[in-house]
Amino acid sequence: MKVYLAGAIEAAPDGGRRWRDDLRPFLENELGFTVHDPTKLEFNVVPPDEYALFREWRETDFTRFQETMHRIIKQDLRTIIFDTDYIICNWDQYVEKGGGTQGELTLAFVYRIPVFMVTQIPVTQISSWILGCATQIFSSYESLKSHLKILENVRKAKLGTA
Repeated sequence: MKVYLAGAIEAAPDGGRRWRDDLRPFLENELGFTVHDPTKLEFNVVPPDEYALFREWRETDFTRFQETMHRIIKQDLRTIIFDTDYIICNWDQYVEKGGGTQGELTLAFVYRIPVFMVTQIPVTQISSWILGCATQIFSSYESLKSHLKILENVRKAKLGTA
């Protein structure tokens, strides 16, 4: 199974890395999943020397900034469409300051890719559109992990590989 980790990057204090780094070992080692982490995928299309500067280009070289963002956006959306079985989304206070996660969840909805959202934010404070894109909402990573273990056991049983 292949999973894409959606959530804040640009507005997150740690660049959105911590929750992804914390969850990855469980997904890879316990479930045997392939993990698509956009905080790492960006380096496939943007060389490190460019990556260090590209957000500054928003003010100094807008055309170059947009060209770089177009490469990142295209890669992320292609990964979701062609190489993702489901999305795990960390919905926190930082994600609302961006636009990528909202676009990714909408794309997942259009392509019928399940979205498992983890959030501490009350659903009454989350956009109706975003809630409509979510397949299931969890209040903790532990409850998500329990759910994923069950789903994986059912999937393996159906395939006869359990």
